[in-house]
Amino acid sequence: MEQYIPMLLSIVGGLVIVVNIIVEVVKKFTEPYIPTNFVAVALSLVLTLAAFFAWASIEAVVIEWYYVVAAVVVGFMVAYAAMFGFDKLKQALGGGKKE
Repeated sequence: MEQYIPMLLSIVGGLVIVVNIIVEVVKKFTEPYIPTNFVAVALSLVLTLAAFFAWASIEAVVIEWYYVVAAVVVGFMVAYAAMFGFDKLKQALGGGKKE
C-alpha cells in the first residue's frame, strides 16, 4: 500500500496543474454564466474519474464501489487544491500550521 502514496501524490499534482490550466482557458468563455469554482469542481471530478478508470483498465483492477467513492474524494481534493492552492489543502488536512 505504501508504494501507491508517491504515485497518488504525483497524479494529484498533475491533475491540479491540468485543472488550473483548463480553468484559466475556459473561464474566459464561461465567467458571466457559470462561476469559476463550479467549473473547477466539475472539471476536477471528471478528470479524476477518467484518470481512475484509465488506471483501473490498464492495471486490470476490478472496480468496487468504494474505489469510485475514493476517486470522488480525491477529485474534491484536486478541486480544493486547484482553487485555493496546496497550502490551504495542507491546512485543511491538518498537516500545516495555522496562521
